[in-house]
Amino acid sequence: MKKINWKFWRRLVYWLVIAVLAVIAGITAISVLEIPNGIRLYTVQSGSMAPSIRAGSIVMIRPFDKYQKGDVITFKAERDRLIKSPKYTTTHRVDEVKKDKDDEVEYITKGDANKTPDSESVKKDLVLGKAILAVPLLGFPVSFAKTQVGLIVLIVIPATLIIYSEALNIKKEVVRIAQSKKKKNEEKTN
Repeated sequence: MKKINWKFWRRLVYWLVIAVLAVIAGITAISVLEIPNGIRLYTVQSGSMAPSIRAGSIVMIRPFDKYQKGDVITFKAERDRLIKSPKYTTTHRVDEVKKDKDDEVEYITKGDANKTPDSESVKKDLVLGKAILAVPLLGFPVSFAKTQVGLIVLIVIPATLIIYSEALNIKKEVVRIAQSKKKKNEEKTN
């Protein structure tokens, strides 16, 4: 029977965890920063767009000049009009495009899981963009990473473990080099 190589499996798990944490950290950073072409990432918090976009999904949005019926848009509330990066957004499908009394475009939106359209229309300047990609479940760890506990669990603790692991590797290498030099010195004196 072949012996299990535990060192290999520990290293594999270690690097997989590092890779997952790096992806979560990268997506979290991207969701906070502004990417060229106005692309932003938002987490879907409710099931109003199920089954097409489930709660916990990440949606990538990009601003467009026009939106039409059937487009999935992400928008901010009227109360957040002056906020560039609002904390709370809504992602719903455009159910109807119409013009208000001032001849300004506004959108009637509706969640796919909702029976009726939203009670308030959305002015064009409140629309952050159109969903161009949705990734299921990725929003849960990203939302968690943005909390204080999430920062500690997903960033501080793993970073500490990595630093500790690397410090041990450096110590081993220093000891190995010192032993090698000592051995060479002993060989020269003999």
